[in-house]
Formats: sequence, C-alpha cells, structure tokens
Amino acid sequence: MLQNNDSNWDLVIKGRTSLFDIKFKDVWAYRDLLFMFVKRDFVSFYKQTVLGPLWFFIQPIFTTLVFTFVFGNLANISSDGTPHQLFYLTGITAWNYFSDCLTKTSTVFKDNAGIFGKVYFPRLIMPLSIVVSNLVRFGVQLVLLLLMMIYFALFPVEKASFHITHAIWFFPFLVLLMALLGLGLGLIITAITTKYKDLTFLVTFGVQLLMYGTTIIYPLSYINTSYKKYIELNPMTPIVECFRYAFLGKGEFSVYSITYSVVVSLIILFFGIVIFNKTEKNFVDTI
Repeated sequence: MLQNNDSNWDLVIKGRTSLFDIKFKDVWAYRDLLFMFVKRDFVSFYKQTVLGPLWFFIQPIFTTLVFTFVFGNLANISSDGTPHQLFYLTGITAWNYFSDCLTKTSTVFKDNAGIFGKVYFPRLIMPLSIVVSNLVRFGVQLVLLLLMMIYFALFPVEKASFHITHAIWFFPFLVLLMALLGLGLGLIITAITTKYKDLTFLVTFGVQLLMYGTTIIYPLSYINTSYKKYIELNPMTPIVECFRYAFLGKGEFSVYSITYSVVVSLIILFFGIVIFNKTEKNFVDTI
C-alpha cells in the first residue's frame, strides 16, 4: 500500500487554502534562484548599451543639473542652506531607488507570464530579485553623492554648508524602508493590473506626480503650513527628510515621522504580499 508521507520528498506542491499561506521557507530555499535573477537583470539591461553601467551616473547627474537650473536658479526655491546640487542629488538618489522598486515590481506578472506558466518556484522570488538588483544602481548613485559631498567640502559654496549627522546610523534602515514601501506598492499594482491593464499606463505618470508630492525638489520647511500636513501624509516624505538630514544635516527629522513611515510601509507590504499571494494562483488565466 502506498503511503502519503510528505517527509519523503524535498518539495511538496499543494493547493493553497489560505491567503496567508505564503511559505517563506520556500523563498529561502530558492535563494540561489533569486541571485540568478539579480545577475540576469543587471547583465541583460546593459548588455547591448554603449555606455553600460555609466548610465547609473549619467541619469542622476543630468537630473540634478536640470533641477538646479529650473528649481534652484529660475524658481529660486530654497535648499535649506545647502548647495543646490547636493540637496537635489540626495533626494534623487533616495527617490530613484524607491521608484525603481515600485515601477519594476508593478509589471512582474506581465513581464514574467511565460516563466510563471511553465515552471514552479515561489513567485515572490521575482519581485524580491528586483528590489535586490536595484540596490546595485542605488549603490553606484550613492558613490556619486559621496564624491559630490567631498567636492563641496573641498570647494565650499558661499552661504551654503552641510555636515553628516548622527542620523547616518539610520541609513541601512532607511534603505530597507524604501525597499519595503516600493515592494508593497508594486505587489498591489501588479496584482490589480492582471485584471485592469489600464493601470499599467498610469503607473509611470503617477510615480512622477508622487515625486512632486515628496520633498525632492523643495524642503519640508519651505511648504506653507496649510499644505504641509498633506505632504507629511506621504510616507516617503519622512524617509527623504531623514535621508537628507543624515547626509547634509538639514531636514525635519523626528522619531514620530519615521515611525509613521514604518507603520504605513509595513501595512502596505502586508496587503501587497496577501494580494500577490491570492492573484498568483490564477493570474495566467487573466493576463
């Protein structure tokens, strides 16, 4: 007589009966696949480009120059007493990582429908690989920020100053927070777009609008009191302010604001994983 004993097998695939049956152990067991996807994303994206990884530097440099000219010189928006280039580059560096995690995760089901329909592996591996691979780009842009900080330290600008503060110890935590928030929002969007594909066209546009609702091109202290509370509702605002305070010594940093971002990010991540977990069962039939 055959006995059904799961302990005789390395992997047992069962139908899920609960939204919360996420199986994080399977994700850990497939960690080698995660890093393979990270390597694939990095190599394939720049394989046929002339400048290759130099694009990691070019994009933030040109964005910083445009922001400095338009918002710093023409609009004369305050940079909280820091050099305009440093002010914008810190915001751009943080925002780029968050937005990349969000936008690339938001198309996971659409971009990988062929793979998902052919072979089994924990589907959460794919969005996690996106978050990890984006760390490479973030790291390169962080090096650019540090080089620019060294330059302005050696050649200071009149009436502008900056300094690294004790909040720099929060840096790894801030990176993790940006990753979790971008991942959570991306999981929710990619699950919804399997049924409502129109949302795909709104994601890039919506992320750009959200940037102007975050303190990327202006400090929180520059905002009128009546609008300030709405900007602070954006969970990325405390993260960017703390990020800027850590590296430049300017920004409105408080434990309360960071706690708010942590709570919102975890709630969004929780719902994102649950919705993603539910959608992955039958998305091949609808995408």
